[in-house]
Amino acid sequence: MALTTTPARRPGPAPERGPADAAAAVRAASTGRVGGKVFAGLSTGAGVLILVTLAAVAVFLLVEAWPALTASSEELGEISWFDGGSVAEYVGPLVFGTLLAALLALLLAVPVSVGIALFISHYAPRRLAQSLGYLIDLLAAIPSVVYGLWGALWLLGVVDPFFTWLSSTLGFVPLFADYQAPAKNILSASIVLAVMILPIITAVSREVFLQTPRLHEEASLALGATRWEMVRQAVLPFGRSGVISASMLGLGRALGETMAVLMVISPGFLYSFHLLQPGQQQTIAANIASKFPEASGLSVSALIATGLALFVITFVVNFAARWVIARRAEFSGAN
Repeated sequence: MALTTTPARRPGPAPERGPADAAAAVRAASTGRVGGKVFAGLSTGAGVLILVTLAAVAVFLLVEAWPALTASSEELGEISWFDGGSVAEYVGPLVFGTLLAALLALLLAVPVSVGIALFISHYAPRRLAQSLGYLIDLLAAIPSVVYGLWGALWLLGVVDPFFTWLSSTLGFVPLFADYQAPAKNILSASIVLAVMILPIITAVSREVFLQTPRLHEEASLALGATRWEMVRQAVLPFGRSGVISASMLGLGRALGETMAVLMVISPGFLYSFHLLQPGQQQTIAANIASKFPEASGLSVSALIATGLALFVITFVVNFAARWVIARRAEFSGAN
């Protein structure tokens, strides 16, 4: 049986491009360059606008707070609710209360959020994971006033027996000496804040965990690792920077939350236990919200000065978070 072969075809000459094709190519290249320049301009303008807005907010707060920052103790003493010889003495307890409530909320929310995110991404069946993910996302849509009502009307009654026992058992500690100790209101506000920031941290952490390279997980399982060992060896190291970013987002929400904290730690808002000592059981945002409607003149400047302190705290926290994430990225790249 004879084999026949067909000669290979030689490529013919490329079709000649006419003037119309050349003009179309020039127009396409020109349109691409124009579109790139427009997009670059819009992106640069958006970035500059953010910086200008941030600088404008800082300048506004500084200018409006300047009368209180430069006022004498006698002038500040004329404000009925002002407690302290200077603005720094008044802002100090508020800063402490703000940081304490936010950090306690972060301490409560991060482990629970990471656990929920891991369960949704690597343990739960697909249908249950989708339903649970939707439910967690819906928690972020609940207004802060609803959280405040829940904390004031239900949560305080739940933690009340615990603090009664704490006061009778550890009454020799000044923090727990009084039945209405400052720790009660601060801890209750921290629990409410933890529930509020939980969906933010969970959603971001879940998406980061789902981005873990599949090959890393399969390699860990192929070496005989259990599912938890695989999560610990492959998923958690990959998502560490994402968890830090999610935690900083939650911390920013906790630092700036107003109504929920005001309704929980200010008894006069919904209920009456006793009169709070100004600045000792408040956060900056709740203090501004409670006193601003009746403020005028120098008292407005004093409240804006506390807002300036909150602005500085938020800026420092976000800057520190970006620095930590950048260091993590450099370390991972070096390894």
